[in-house]
Amino acid sequence: MKSHRDAEDSARDPCTLIAQLGTTGDELARTLGFDKDDPRRMGSNDIQRRIGSMIEVLSKVEPRFGSVIMAYAWYRSEALSGFSGQTAMELVRCDRVQDVLTYIDAVDAGVHA
Repeated sequence: MKSHRDAEDSARDPCTLIAQLGTTGDELARTLGFDKDDPRRMGSNDIQRRIGSMIEVLSKVEPRFGSVIMAYAWYRSEALSGFSGQTAMELVRCDRVQDVLTYIDAVDAGVHA
C-alpha cells in the first residue's frame, strides 16, 4: 500500500489485500461487515466503497505504525476518542470515513492525545 494506485489495485484483488493485511477472507469480511459466503455482496458497490475507505484510512496511518499490518490492528481495535468508543472500522462501516480521516488529521496536528 505504498501509493494510491497500489491501494486501488489492492481493492480490486481481495487475495492481495488479504496477504498484505496478514488476515483471512473470513476475517476481512467480518472487518468490512459482510458475509463472505454471500456472492451477491462480494462485488457490490457498497463493499467496494468500504474496501476503498478502509484502504484510505490504512494508507494514512501506516507511516505512524510502521506497517500496514499494525495499522490494520489499530483500525480494528483502537477506540477513537470523541466517538463513543467506536473504532475506525466501526465508523467506516457506518459510512463515516471522513470523520475518521478528520480525526487522524487532528491527532497529527496535536489536537487529540
